[in-house]
Amino acid sequence: MIIALVVLLLLCPCLGLAGWAIWRAADGDGGAAPAASASASAPVLPPALPSDAPSPSADEDEDEFAKGDCVVNDGTEDDAELRKVPCAPGAYQVLLRIPATTDGDRCETLAPQATANYVHDNSIDLFDYVLCLKKQ
Repeated sequence: MIIALVVLLLLCPCLGLAGWAIWRAADGDGGAAPAASASASAPVLPPALPSDAPSPSADEDEDEFAKGDCVVNDGTEDDAELRKVPCAPGAYQVLLRIPATTDGDRCETLAPQATANYVHDNSIDLFDYVLCLKKQ
């Protein structure tokens, strides 16, 4: 009985550590290799100037942003309201979408070429995400 207890106590932390390592590896592969960044944190998305770009069509899901989409901020710096637009100078291109997090600093390592980030904080943590953005 004592031997079984010792084996169990040694096995549980090992399995937990292996599960954590797998979770971190799956969470970190956003298509970009992690790299150290000595730059200051990415600036907050500034408001965009009004433009005459067409608004998205009604069948597009305006709340879903994916890698490669371009967006402008129709809100303020503190209360951003992103809107999809055709990619053009002045728009921000989504380099990476990091699901289930509100840590905007992750863009520094996962998408070092990002010049800004957008944090979507939902009341349900599973629906949180960060967009790593690059000004066009």
